[in-house]
Amino acid sequence: MCEEDIGATVPPRPSRRALLTGAAALAAAGFITSSNLGCSSSDDSTRTRLTILGTADSHGRVYNWDYFHAREYDDAAHDDIGLAKVATLMAAVRKQRSGEPMLTLDAGDIIEGTPLASYYGAVHPAGGDVVHPMALAMNLMGYDAAAVGNHEFNYGLTLLRTFESQVNFPMLGANAHLISSGGPAFTPYIIKTLDTGAGPSLKVGILGLTNPAALVWNPRTLAGHMTIVSLIEQAKVSVPELKKQGCDVVVVVAHGGLGPGSSYGDALPYPDNVCLQMAAEIPDIDVILSGHTHQDIPQRLVKNTTTGRTVLINQPYCWGKRLGVIDVDLEHADGHWKVVSSSGQNLNTNTVAENTDVVRAVQSEQQTVLDYLNVQVATGTAQMSTARATVEDSPIIDLINHVQAAALAAALPTNTLPVLSIAPVLDTEVVLPKGPISRREFACVYQAWDELSGIVLTGAQLHDYLEYDAGAYHQLDGRGPHRIADVFGAATRANPKGVTPPNFDAVAGLTARLRYAFDLSRPPGSRVRDLTYAGKRVAPGQRFAVAIGTARRTGSGGFPHVATAPLILKPTTPISELLLAWLAANPVIDPTKFASDDWHVVVAGRSLRLIG
Repeated sequence: MCEEDIGATVPPRPSRRALLTGAAALAAAGFITSSNLGCSSSDDSTRTRLTILGTADSHGRVYNWDYFHAREYDDAAHDDIGLAKVATLMAAVRKQRSGEPMLTLDAGDIIEGTPLASYYGAVHPAGGDVVHPMALAMNLMGYDAAAVGNHEFNYGLTLLRTFESQVNFPMLGANAHLISSGGPAFTPYIIKTLDTGAGPSLKVGILGLTNPAALVWNPRTLAGHMTIVSLIEQAKVSVPELKKQGCDVVVVVAHGGLGPGSSYGDALPYPDNVCLQMAAEIPDIDVILSGHTHQDIPQRLVKNTTTGRTVLINQPYCWGKRLGVIDVDLEHADGHWKVVSSSGQNLNTNTVAENTDVVRAVQSEQQTVLDYLNVQVATGTAQMSTARATVEDSPIIDLINHVQAAALAAALPTNTLPVLSIAPVLDTEVVLPKGPISRREFACVYQAWDELSGIVLTGAQLHDYLEYDAGAYHQLDGRGPHRIADVFGAATRANPKGVTPPNFDAVAGLTARLRYAFDLSRPPGSRVRDLTYAGKRVAPGQRFAVAIGTARRTGSGGFPHVATAPLILKPTTPISELLLAWLAANPVIDPTKFASDDWHVVVAGRSLRLIG
């Protein structure tokens, strides 16, 4: 394989808008000074305000940088990302509220999600003199505690324990228990005693809860080592313990969404999105910092059904796009601090400059990863793109399906069923150029963390799966020409804002062709036409061995049948690693070997015409 540096580039400092620091940064980010009790004055011993700064789901993002496309990060909302930007807002809030009690917390999913994280998670794992870049950043930012997220387990327990040892704050996970001893796998909770100025000190209990879904998504890591029980049942035990130890305020840091239910269907041992239920059912919780579902929720006020008291829930979006600021106003009476009111807001990081200390602390690691990504690893005989992958068969998606199906076949040497593969369209901006291909460009092919599974589907179930897939399209009454945006992205029950590419799949065969068409002149549920395998119509009772990502198999996207289908291959190797292994043996990529043209979008049986 060719190992040639084809141009390492240090990301430039963002330039698309004026970037601010200090009080100006707070104002631009939309900061609203608490309108409740406010901070205590120097001679007021009966009032105080606790400020909680919160982040969640940073997923390996320190810089405002898109590693896969080698540019400053931007999206439709013009959000920025990265802990370096969050750090600027944190410093501004701390300066404004100097002398007041304050906590800085994170709701988990820290060490997975970018090439920066994967390099120090798998390529050159943190340990010894190698400090994880997320530890470098978060230590400078002064966190008091963080919950363990399900993605913390992706690179194995050794890496997680290393990260745990490198940060200057505890990783909390009260509901994770060691199988060997039955004892806690992580610190369950901590109690912080905070100075309030003129008044008595404030005692705050911080309970951390992780996600039971990790058991489904990381069986290689956790099986036989750790079990994760219900967030609700653990909180029913731990919250009273904190109150018994004299905590004035109880804060739950939960790697779970508001709910109800689960993100990924019925395959999970316990629901993961239970914060609303927790707030309503469990007495004595004052604040919940939520994560996992990547939502921008400044505040959700929930009345506890037992005490009648209000519980505030905040979720500060993801990737460092927001900083959650929670105000808890308290009065001292009868020897205790009591919560009077609370409020929350999420500050947008897109107008603030990156914190220079955080930038410098991770610059060496950042450059190492950029150099690694810019090495040539393959050569393309022609350009390949996913720009039209939601409306026509794409060689890049066919390549993913080929690698997945081949891996399943190799893992099941006695299998006699026809082998198929299902792959999502994760990104419609992937381009593999003709000529030299860098590691960065090839990494775009499969950016998500997901492990390969194998299931069995019948022909009838496969038909249902494809009908669900076809719900992504708008109904059309003419061949066009149409813009892709007018064809793809229809609203569905599972995707009320419109289906996005990661929730659209292509299906392909390994040794014989699976072919089908979607007729968009027909209503959803009756669009699949001409479903054949090896040239013969697929029979309802026909059985197939199907390679599929574990996230999809366990309910991501809400596709039918896969969560309950017979499992013939437990999650094994990350799909991104399978693709890299294939590349090592096939450094010349010829799209004609994968351009199968097996599925089509038609209108009344005639080929769809597209603009552009």
